[in-house]
Amino acid sequence: MKKMKTKNVVLAGIAVCAISLLLISPVLANEDDYVLGIYGNANEDDTIDMRDITYTARIILWMEEPTDFADANHDGRITARDMTQIGLIILGRESELTFVDAKEEDVTVSMPIEEMVILNTDFGEAIAVLDERDKVVGVGHTMTGYSRFFPELSTKTDVGGWMTPDIEAILATDPDTVCVYAKWPSTEKLDDLLPEDINIIRLDFYLVETQRGEMIKLGYLLNKRERADEYIAWHDQYVDEIYEKVAEIPDDEKVRVFIDGGKGKGSELDRRAYSTGTGMHDLCIYAGGVNIAEGYVEKYADVETEWILYENPDVIVGISYKGGYETDDDTLMKEHYDKIRGLPGFEENVSAVINNRVHIMSNAFAFAPHYPAPLAVMAKWLYPDKFDDFSPEAIHQEYIDTFLGIDYDVYEQGVFVYPR
Repeated sequence: MKKMKTKNVVLAGIAVCAISLLLISPVLANEDDYVLGIYGNANEDDTIDMRDITYTARIILWMEEPTDFADANHDGRITARDMTQIGLIILGRESELTFVDAKEEDVTVSMPIEEMVILNTDFGEAIAVLDERDKVVGVGHTMTGYSRFFPELSTKTDVGGWMTPDIEAILATDPDTVCVYAKWPSTEKLDDLLPEDINIIRLDFYLVETQRGEMIKLGYLLNKRERADEYIAWHDQYVDEIYEKVAEIPDDEKVRVFIDGGKGKGSELDRRAYSTGTGMHDLCIYAGGVNIAEGYVEKYADVETEWILYENPDVIVGISYKGGYETDDDTLMKEHYDKIRGLPGFEENVSAVINNRVHIMSNAFAFAPHYPAPLAVMAKWLYPDKFDDFSPEAIHQEYIDTFLGIDYDVYEQGVFVYPR
């Protein structure tokens, strides 16, 4: 009865507002603008607000063309019920929310979300940014080893690997939601084994192209929109400036980069390249680089050292699974650096080695919501003169102090790049 009264009050308020605004025609977002992929975003901009209620009313009255996201309750029709749902979303009182996940699939989750299992560190960091750590009841095994970076989350129940979770351990925590990557774990290893009443949220938080939008979506899913907006403002401050500087660089002057993931799986001299579809490729491209592996291989693939010699990259960036927040020892990062420089023919023939433009970045640093800091590092590596006024360390520290609130000094702790 209480829920029905709430809906009636919302509907009445919506009706009054819609009538008063009905003659105002909300404008659809431009094609190049970000569109928030949540049902209820009727006018297809980057937020859900009263303009969406107005736009939905105009659709119902045949004054506007229907949009997919106007079907707020996702029942296949656009009616006054969708206006009610939009009103409830605005108030943060919706019982269900339908959004487009990282697999580009429509997913409806039960709201509110109260008890979560987080299987990977990238998603865990996003939860920490929105200050919802208290709602986490279980974490992937990797996170339990991040006691410095995740002092609270690392103590939560271990529920197995981020690719191969322990289903029994997950169920023992009694979650209402499990948060994972788009691809991992597979549906066979997770979705098919969990009860249907457990939400499964697939967002990546490791790709430059999608991170901003995913944080906005997560703000709606956790009803932490103001906190998400604070993050977006911080993010845009630095990322927009990097993009503006990169846009000034003519294509024929862009730096050519090889992204080295270490020894390949084939020959002793093969190297693992990171190409399209990887987070490191995104960092390279958005920092203004040209990834020489693009068009030659896709994603993660072996390439011959002879091919690298032939391509003669200006910069080599190694991505290392060593270093990060939990160690102060750079020995293993240095080994990767020395290995690249010592590859046959590189010291004599590869510009990146000759000109001391070989760099190593820790995988633990390269991705996740703090990525404006590694993006700034990459931009400075590629164009040191253009970004001489940038301080990636200051950006990184500001992020930690502002959004994570942990006792961590990036100037004194951790190994994020080599050479420093």
